[in-house]
Amino acid sequence: MKSGFVSIVGRPNVGKSTLLNALVGEKLAIVTPKPQTTRTRIQGILNVKAQKGRDAAQIIFVDTPGVHRPDSRLNRKMLQEIHEALQSPDLILLMVDASEQPGSGDQQALEMVKQYSGYGATAAQSKPAPAFLLLNKIDKVHKEKLLALMEHYSKLHDFQEIIPISAGRRQGLDILLERIIAALPQGPPYFPEDQLTDQPERFMAAEIIREKVLRKTEREVPHSVAVMIDSFEEKEKLTRIAATIYCERAGQKGILIGKRGERLKEIGTAARLELERLLGRKVFLELFVKVTPGWRESASFVEELDWRR
Repeated sequence: MKSGFVSIVGRPNVGKSTLLNALVGEKLAIVTPKPQTTRTRIQGILNVKAQKGRDAAQIIFVDTPGVHRPDSRLNRKMLQEIHEALQSPDLILLMVDASEQPGSGDQQALEMVKQYSGYGATAAQSKPAPAFLLLNKIDKVHKEKLLALMEHYSKLHDFQEIIPISAGRRQGLDILLERIIAALPQGPPYFPEDQLTDQPERFMAAEIIREKVLRKTEREVPHSVAVMIDSFEEKEKLTRIAATIYCERAGQKGILIGKRGERLKEIGTAARLELERLLGRKVFLELFVKVTPGWRESASFVEELDWRR
């Protein structure tokens, strides 16, 4: 039996959450085209049965926010989440978008991996973790460019493996899984076999609502929005959920509500349908919108968003 924690890191929008969902086989992390969609660590638990030539394994994947330069208390908290995910994993997966040229965000993510990886000169752990490089979105890249990228990154760091994948199209994931299991230490499972994540349903509900907000709004609104669950009442056939969408300015509130409340209704309907699929029962969802100026710089507000604390 193999078991261990595998942290997924990279700059925003390289496909980390898509990879987590694809590997676990369930939607555990919200996914949108907007940068910084993921704001906290999200664990996805995958149990793999033994096969000929392959050990049974429990892999705990840890999705993290995109590596970025923090310009608010919220963003500094997100960066702290990445560092905490890198403190003691058994394996690090650095993910890059192979369809784009390497940029400063990729370099910043690489420097963080070097800090914690046993294959770097300045490892920050007593037992540093090995690192894999994942070149994602290979379905959008010519072979010549892919080979050039592999050569480029192999000169920057001594990765244990460099694996081309497409998380969205599930290409290369079987090979990735085999290599991950081979790299993990022997050990017992950390979680029961039927557990998929450490996230409570209340937090997942808030994230689903925020995802619908991100998908239905533009400009500065997505980054200025937080969602908190006010009440979560479970009955035999119905779950009643009340949630507040927080924004920073009155103009943003108007955008979220929309003309005659149409946008808020769209957000609520989309969120309710997904929550019903998640919970397996009918959901009555009530949404409110509240203006809280500067909430991203409020220590108490940002901490309240973190269910672990």
